[in-house]
Amino acid sequence: MQIFGLDIGGSGIKGAPVDLDRGDLAQERFKVLTPHPATPDGVADGVKQVVEHYGWTGPVGLTFPGVVTDGSTIRTAANVDRGWIDTDARALFSERLGGLPVTVVNDADAAGVAEMHFGAGRDRRGTVILLTFGTGIGSALFVDGALVPNTELGHLELHGHDAEKRASSKAREDEDLSWEHWAERVQKYLAHVEMLFSPELFIIGGGVSRKSHKFLPHIEGIKAEIVPARLQNNAGIVGAAMRAAEKDS
Repeated sequence: MQIFGLDIGGSGIKGAPVDLDRGDLAQERFKVLTPHPATPDGVADGVKQVVEHYGWTGPVGLTFPGVVTDGSTIRTAANVDRGWIDTDARALFSERLGGLPVTVVNDADAAGVAEMHFGAGRDRRGTVILLTFGTGIGSALFVDGALVPNTELGHLELHGHDAEKRASSKAREDEDLSWEHWAERVQKYLAHVEMLFSPELFIIGGGVSRKSHKFLPHIEGIKAEIVPARLQNNAGIVGAAMRAAEKDS
């Protein structure tokens, strides 16, 4: 079974048909740059471009980098234009895609759902937290496999700063930090999250997951197991497709 999954990020909009039996992309993903400013109309145009690249005419699952309530309404917009707040994203994208059925979910929640079903969190009980490090820090919290949606732990205050302003992948690039120096910041952030939630497992996702060997060995003193996401930066695409399949069934 194939469903289209699409991941909207602060820097790129990427998607592909997803094979839901294997939990992997059915075709090579296609990506366009996220417009700046990332307004609803501009992002919707990018989404249309990605979907039309494949000539897709079925259900589409989309992630959004912010809080999504009722599978439709956008409540926060930390790394995109604030014009998104209170937008009916499902209606906007469906209209732009010619009436295709659309499902919208928080980006980290989508990645977490995919990792719990197909990846590093499969068959894991207890408290599991997936963290995506990219333009910001996204989070997905699971208790015995059940998702607690829209946690947004990247916005915890850490040493007087919004945590993602200090420990995101973008912060590493903007400040030209070495992997070791950045790992120190990630370690402090993980220690703070661990103090609050006491997870058994941290899954590290986002684009940096494919380079986990460069920073995970430098992270010390965390009691929870820390592993990279197995689906790496495709987890959001897969999870979005999974959610769309659930709505379509």
